[in-house]
Amino acid sequence: MRIKLLKLAHARSGDKGDTANVGLIALREEFYALLAREVTAERVKEHFRGLVKGGVERFELPNLGALNFLLHESLGGGGTLSLMTDAQGKTFSTALLRMEIDVPDAEARTLGIKG
Repeated sequence: MRIKLLKLAHARSGDKGDTANVGLIALREEFYALLAREVTAERVKEHFRGLVKGGVERFELPNLGALNFLLHESLGGGGTLSLMTDAQGKTFSTALLRMEIDVPDAEARTLGIKG
């Protein structure tokens, strides 16, 4: 089953220079392991292809049920240098929540996830 992250998490984003910072927080404690397994730095980089020119770093915060991503070279130089509509990275959280992951049907049923 393909599930949008929106059904599993909420997110916040911001910036520091040319790096967007996106926090992904599990809606329920039991969703964290699934997010940690499926939402890798590589998959996030692919999801933002064309926008993120640099690397993507992932940090795990299991005590908060969260993952944090740094999207390097993603803001066209940053707020004061860029002509981008969102040069401060505020909408990256919404964009990440649109990412879809594959969840085995049995696991989705166990976790109470509906497509």
